[in-house]
Amino acid sequence: MGPPELSPLFRPLEVRSLTLANRIVMSPMTRSYSTAGVPGLDVADYYRRRAEGGTGLIVTEGVAIDHPSAVDDPNVPLLRGQSALAGWRQVTEAVHDAGGKIIPQLWHVGPLWGAMGKVDPAVKQMRPSGVWGTLGTTSYSDEYVAWAQRATEPMTDQDIADVIAAFARAAANAMEVGFDGVALHGGHGYLLDSFLWAGTNKRDDAWGGDLERRTRFPAEVVKAIRAEVGDEVPIIYRFSQHKQQDYTAQIAKTPEELGFLLGALVDAGVDILDASIRRFDLPAFEGSQLSLAGWAKKVTGAITMAVGSVGIGKSLRDSRIDGMAPPLDNIAALERRMTDGEFDLIAIGRLHLADPGLARTLREGLPLPVFDRARHEGALH
Repeated sequence: MGPPELSPLFRPLEVRSLTLANRIVMSPMTRSYSTAGVPGLDVADYYRRRAEGGTGLIVTEGVAIDHPSAVDDPNVPLLRGQSALAGWRQVTEAVHDAGGKIIPQLWHVGPLWGAMGKVDPAVKQMRPSGVWGTLGTTSYSDEYVAWAQRATEPMTDQDIADVIAAFARAAANAMEVGFDGVALHGGHGYLLDSFLWAGTNKRDDAWGGDLERRTRFPAEVVKAIRAEVGDEVPIIYRFSQHKQQDYTAQIAKTPEELGFLLGALVDAGVDILDASIRRFDLPAFEGSQLSLAGWAKKVTGAITMAVGSVGIGKSLRDSRIDGMAPPLDNIAALERRMTDGEFDLIAIGRLHLADPGLARTLREGLPLPVFDRARHEGALH
């Protein structure tokens, strides 16, 4: 890596009221250390250490919105209730005291309800059309897939209104406890994504059918959040082509379709498009080396963020199946893409687990940390 003053990783960035010291983002990663949904001092210390290490922006693990079927893991943090909100105040204060910036990723798992734990059968699962999704390449167990593929009741108009309101309440709570913006998990087959994907959205009403109607629900969620938080607060939206139901799935077959879908979200109030793929440098469409984040920037003009296997030889899914690969120093390739303006931010997950001071490590040109799945994946270092 070149000198910090020449590296695109260490250029500041302003997004509405948010000023970032550099372009390095801690990617959201489920940790499941918030007992009964309440983040404790250990969670605050975990995020504080990354802020002390110089990371420009921390995006938290997925946080459950105020809805009964939002998240099915009791140790995933909530963004509702006095105890959880008090816990998050400790987190934001710790990060801010360390000079960092932090944004929560609001989460509703939608069709993937039940994938992380046992669920109450009396609670209605939120699926646009009552289907789990078109089954393809997946890492889920046969037992879960068989259970999940049963048909359920499609979301009603009242269900849709309730979830939109729940996202808005969560955004308001995020502002109350001192977060610096709002992020939405709109990828991987979860609820927001399930409206975009034809494999889960088979509706023929105002909420589904053609591309325009499939964008309506996530766009309305963004609009509700923008109305709640005002004009100065940045909104990040994570999207993906792949789904956990099928890693080969796509929401957009062409750059034009991608531009239509993402343009609706930007028009609704999204500031940063977080393009989630398994490797940040994978070409998104045939005939071009441009990544998904690169195409998102090209077709919308928005600020975009790439993610996926920075400093690591295999994607997380592949490493779980085939074992870890040796570290891969792809920082120079990352910097070239950012220097060329392909995307604006880089989200890094696993190396942040291995090294809380990752930003300092990169700034000083030290050897990349080695991610050890056995040591780092399930621990709160």
